[in-house]
Amino acid sequence: MRITSRHTVALGCMVAAALAAPASMAQGARWYGGASLGRSAATIDDTRITSGLAGQGLATNSISHRDRDTGYRLFGGYQVNRNFGIEAGWLDMGEMGYTATTTPAGTLVGDVRFKGLNLDIVGTLPITERVSLLGRIGGASVRSTGTFSATGAVTMPYAASSTSARHFGARYGIGVAWRLTDAWELRLEGERMRVNDSVGNRGHVDLLSLGVVYYFGGAAAPARAGAPAPAHVAAPMATPFAADLPELYTEEEPS
Repeated sequence: MRITSRHTVALGCMVAAALAAPASMAQGARWYGGASLGRSAATIDDTRITSGLAGQGLATNSISHRDRDTGYRLFGGYQVNRNFGIEAGWLDMGEMGYTATTTPAGTLVGDVRFKGLNLDIVGTLPITERVSLLGRIGGASVRSTGTFSATGAVTMPYAASSTSARHFGARYGIGVAWRLTDAWELRLEGERMRVNDSVGNRGHVDLLSLGVVYYFGGAAAPARAGAPAPAHVAAPMATPFAADLPELYTEEEPS
């Protein structure tokens, strides 16, 4: 999955449209909770790994990646109106790693896991009565925990074999939502999160996930775009009867 700058522009437009709709602020306000599960993927900084090994006088022969894993999110939010919501949650983006082999013979192995808390603004753009586009932008406080080992000619380049670090990274994503009932919704989303691993490497982790959302409370579902406005029915006008009119003619008595 790749989220490009074009997606970022589309996301910005969707969020702007959501913020520009004050007339609907009172519609559909309620709490919700949900969970999503999917496939995560990370970028691995091969250039920095190779440079570090070169500093030990070693040539890097190959770097094999373990850059795919299972990721999930648990979240809750408040839907302010049909276009705008605020969402917070817990995320686990899985464990990613690599093995670098060198000449003279040796290996450097590293694995890092990313977990944290996120806070996002979620924009919703209704397409039909049940289907909407989603866009999110926010950030996450992420803890990266890593384990590293070296063999052969490779010297451990880090101070410890087990490391951890916390940092703040930006998040953004796009998706589609399908309202099943007034209370239940399915979401398919693609997200990207900026991360630093526990030894200072920078990159990002992507998550493509399928989620389920439950809306609390008995309020009606947010009004969807294109729904016809209720027709205004005017009060019926009073109709005069003959008894209410002045008597213009009288019956002539028979002679």
